[in-house]
Amino acid sequence: MAKCAICDKGAHFGNHVSHSHRKTPKMWKSNVKSVRVKTESGATERMYVCTSCLRSGKVERA
Repeated sequence: MAKCAICDKGAHFGNHVSHSHRKTPKMWKSNVKSVRVKTESGATERMYVCTSCLRSGKVERA
């Protein structure tokens, strides 16, 4: 599972609880995209970035 290179956000784990209160394992996947990003040196690099970091402007796309 991919993690965000900026904020290190990844998958979250917990339990799905039914109406009868039975618990089964569940995984929530974060919305992580593979994006070409400009680095500090001016070069372009492909990395995994979550959509919340893309929208907030923490990353400049190439």
